[in-house]
Amino acid sequence: MTISDPHVSAEKRGVLGLLTLKRPAALNALNTSMVQALDAALAAWAADAAVTLVAIRGEGPRAFCAGGDIRAWVTEGPQAGLEFLAAEYRLNHRIATYAKPVVALMHGVTMGGGAGLSVHARHRLADPGLVFAMPEANIGFIPDIGSTHFLARAPGQLGLYLALTAGRIGCGDVIAAGLADACVAASDFDALLETLAAGENIDAAIRAFRAKPPAAALDRQRIASLFAASSVQAVLERLARDGSDFARTAADAIRANAPTSLKLAFQLLRRGAGLTLPQCLQQEYDAAVQLFARPDLAEGVRAAVIDKDRNPQWQPAALAAVTDADIAALCAASGTKLAFA
Repeated sequence: MTISDPHVSAEKRGVLGLLTLKRPAALNALNTSMVQALDAALAAWAADAAVTLVAIRGEGPRAFCAGGDIRAWVTEGPQAGLEFLAAEYRLNHRIATYAKPVVALMHGVTMGGGAGLSVHARHRLADPGLVFAMPEANIGFIPDIGSTHFLARAPGQLGLYLALTAGRIGCGDVIAAGLADACVAASDFDALLETLAAGENIDAAIRAFRAKPPAAALDRQRIASLFAASSVQAVLERLARDGSDFARTAADAIRANAPTSLKLAFQLLRRGAGLTLPQCLQQEYDAAVQLFARPDLAEGVRAAVIDKDRNPQWQPAALAAVTDADIAALCAASGTKLAFA
């Protein structure tokens, strides 16, 4: 098997197939070629009896994977962005349904597309310094990579909290949300990989390196109450009535995000609770087709990574101006059916 992308390495170590993202200067952000290389390696190893499990890691101390290379979505045009998403969603599905165990080694920044490489794995290991987020509403997009499936199933409205606030959480809260299974220090990743390559039992190997995670910081009881509302506006009303520092911070974070993205994310998560992962990936892709044709996404990327002024001008700028008809149109089938291996 030959991997043609310089930012991905695929090597066999004993019984282990090891995938490494090698773009540390860009926080291992994914482009289409990287996604295709990862998918090709997994496809090849699925048929390789010598490989009994796979691990995915990110090179460099700062990040597992910061997500997709969103700058390219603007500079290369909508069609290139949609091609990236279609390839990425197929990869997410492959990881989720892979017949052999997949171990994700998360450290540092793990956001968006990085969550797609890790949350769907069978074994999700998080370094104590993990910084996790689904920040898409902050760039005029929606939480995707199957997040309308896994965020919809997070306990106590934690998934909706992450989707609407685009907030960052640490290792303890990621485990509490069911998005990681155990805490393992990044300094132990190499030793764990050696153990796995030697054919040791996965569960026993993880137990040997398991560390006590940092305490969860989020007020889960308050989140469960405040975010169990019938709409984004109702969530904001509950936050206003609560009046705590937490509530004020959460409300400010929500109001900074694109109104259309907020209402659409709310709708897709509610729908996602009753859908399969392939159905969630399809509804996310259908929405993405619509969002690429609207101004918010380009404006959000501009404000976040091109001009970096952090002052996006959303259209419309208010939640009240986003109608039910707008959301229904954004949820309409795109006419492109994703094919999953």
